[in-house]
Amino acid sequence: MTSLDQAKAVRQGESLDAEKIAAYLKEKLPRLDGPATVRQFHSGFSNLTYLISMGETELVLRRPPFGKKAKTAHDMSREYRILRALKPVFPHVPEPMAYCDDPAVMDAPFYVMERMRGVILRKELPDAPALGSPAAGRLCRRWVDVLGDLHRLDYQGCGLADLGNPDGYVSRQVHGWSKRYRDARTDDVPDFETVMAWLNAGMPPDCSAPALVHNDYKFDNVILDPADLTRIIGVLDWEMATIGDPLMDLGASLGYWIEADDSDELKLIRTLPTLCPGMLTRRQIVALYEKKTGATIENFAWYYCFGLFRLAVIAQQIYYRFFHGQTADKRFGMLGFAVGILEKAAVRVIETGEY
Repeated sequence: MTSLDQAKAVRQGESLDAEKIAAYLKEKLPRLDGPATVRQFHSGFSNLTYLISMGETELVLRRPPFGKKAKTAHDMSREYRILRALKPVFPHVPEPMAYCDDPAVMDAPFYVMERMRGVILRKELPDAPALGSPAAGRLCRRWVDVLGDLHRLDYQGCGLADLGNPDGYVSRQVHGWSKRYRDARTDDVPDFETVMAWLNAGMPPDCSAPALVHNDYKFDNVILDPADLTRIIGVLDWEMATIGDPLMDLGASLGYWIEADDSDELKLIRTLPTLCPGMLTRRQIVALYEKKTGATIENFAWYYCFGLFRLAVIAQQIYYRFFHGQTADKRFGMLGFAVGILEKAAVRVIETGEY
């Protein structure tokens, strides 16, 4: 169900040294006092997120996962830099507080940011009428508004022009994600070769108006105002943000967007409340995005298929860690099953052109 996001006891094998963290934070933020208490947010599948409590102050710490990691993933300094650049110009990011890459403090780089208290939607909507059918539609529209605002942001003016190269972005994404899938494939999941070949053959040209793209924009990465669940107050998890084609960002987001008319198999892997009464359809979301940004979108089925494939790669990279015993998180064991379902969904898009 939905509530204020709560931290829990730290999972086995993912503990932090509270004394070292406290000493470091007191040096960087002298106003802090007392020992540090460490708890963990269990909902994420990638970087690990912890709640650090010191006296009356609560901070959030982000670090890479334990075990084998994708070569270019989990760059804490990059994510911290993005937050610092965006905070003055985009009101939906938490305040970054400190970054550390000292191995004497932790075995991996990490950063600390303010805790934004609010509601994060998970699989189901709350029982309370706060997000009934009319409000759910308003939330969807606001969700599109925030994404459109991000894509229209002057990324050069806020110092992020060198975050990524928009030239050749689409090709790099298709080839890069294809390589990641092949590198992470285990023998119990589909080979995805048909999907990868179709995406490669139908690549659209580079976008004429590149944008700052979040690359993981979905309901459980946004924070809602507890007093008004249609109001987005925060956007989290910027680890994959870059400069690129905003339609690929939208396609990636809608890869998670499972509807009431989707297959029963897709519904089995649903993690968000996008099929609940009042939620908009993928086609309605695309139409709203066109209206918000002024874009003319053609062949969105390609972008949606890429979003499904990209989601399968992310799931497979995580499942790889579970398959090879590099994580004790039991949630990861079902991700191989999800990869197979996503392959079927992507093939259906290829065959029907529907999204």
